[in-house]
Amino acid sequence: MKFKIEKKYLYWGLTAFLVIAASMIFYYMLFHMNNIRSGFRVLIKICMPIIDGLVLAYLMTPIVNHLERRIFIPLCERMHVEESPKRKKYIRFLSAFITVCALFALIYWFCSMIIPQLIESIQNIALQFPYYVTNLQTWLENILANNQELETLVNSLLNQYSKEINQYLNTKLVPQLNIVLQQVSTSLFSSIVSVLVTLWNFIIGLIISIYLLFSKESFAGQCKKLIYALFSEENANSFIRNIRFVNRTFGGFISGKLVDSLIIGMLCFIGMTLFGFPYPVLISVIIGVTNIIPFFGPYIGAVPSTLLILMVNPVQAIYFVIFILVLQQFDGNFLGPKILGNKTGLSSFWVIFSITVLGGFFGILGMAVGVPVFAVLYAGVRAFVDNTLKKKGLSTSTVDYLNLSEIRDNEFIELPPPRLNEKKSRKHTNQDNASGTMPQSNDKLELDDMPETDYDMTELNTKKHTDMKDS
Repeated sequence: MKFKIEKKYLYWGLTAFLVIAASMIFYYMLFHMNNIRSGFRVLIKICMPIIDGLVLAYLMTPIVNHLERRIFIPLCERMHVEESPKRKKYIRFLSAFITVCALFALIYWFCSMIIPQLIESIQNIALQFPYYVTNLQTWLENILANNQELETLVNSLLNQYSKEINQYLNTKLVPQLNIVLQQVSTSLFSSIVSVLVTLWNFIIGLIISIYLLFSKESFAGQCKKLIYALFSEENANSFIRNIRFVNRTFGGFISGKLVDSLIIGMLCFIGMTLFGFPYPVLISVIIGVTNIIPFFGPYIGAVPSTLLILMVNPVQAIYFVIFILVLQQFDGNFLGPKILGNKTGLSSFWVIFSITVLGGFFGILGMAVGVPVFAVLYAGVRAFVDNTLKKKGLSTSTVDYLNLSEIRDNEFIELPPPRLNEKKSRKHTNQDNASGTMPQSNDKLELDDMPETDYDMTELNTKKHTDMKDS
């Protein structure tokens, strides 16, 4: 007798195995989350050079495309050079070479000009910090001298809590500082090692990005081939359209935000130099870097910069705050919309929501890329809702749902408008009650107050008089 396996039993067994395996994985994830996080960190650490290469290639791709399409290809057409695969390789090589050279030039300029000035500014702050503290104390004393009540209040608080402050400094703060110094000395070597590892990952990532730039069409074709092999034609087309939307959203926002932050940093340096503010390079770098974060970035950079200027010159700190407010208004109302436009399509509320939520989960990185990530999620949910409404034969316009009461047989029924007569009568009644007079009776009924009946009121009056005569 030939043994035959029925497919339904095979499917049942495979389903049971998958259910049991999924249950075990869920149990492990639920009670061993720390192990999963540590394993994920190790995986990210191993793949960091590849991640750096992908990020660098993604950021350099618009420059390479611009050089090819706007400069080299039109130049070859003007010179009547025949199109061939060899010519395309030469154009790609020149475009990638110029882009990488520009990247190295930018890094060299940043390291040779900005970093020494940053180090010098930090050293000056460390050396002149006691003078800054004395200057701030003198300024506070001058303010308190002109206000006797405030001076009395401050002196009473100092006298009241002086013993507690001394006890805290001697018993808690000084031992904690010793522990911190020991930790800093022990972690200095690990910090140097981490910097070297990051530099090595960046170099490997740069090499990987060059290979990706040379073969980006080939990689894109292989990815499309895989997508069409795994999904149906309709789903594959939809997936590729969504990927293009994600690319437009991310690429447009990130590149535009980087250009915007660079311009704001340069304008901040020019303004601080003209007005004579201290540490123009350091503060301009802080303002430019934090400006990458939407909405909250200007305030994150302005607070420590203001405190730094406050220690040097308190009066200049006030002028600096005014200067930053004017600069951010210029960025938010003119420069930002000109460069970014409406790349995300999100309202102000959703921008704040995305920055707050993703920043809470992923820190500074989440705040920087939270807006485009949430824009993609928002567009996906909106597309799903619109497609579902279209299948039901309903409108996809939000305006049609503003005053909606209910929907019956695909017909939109709006909320009734408020009755003005009732509001006026209630207002007059409240005024009469407030004045202490009784409202006068009105024998004539308004049309809105008449009861709905199926018979005429004249017939009712006639019947009433007939009954009185008979009686």
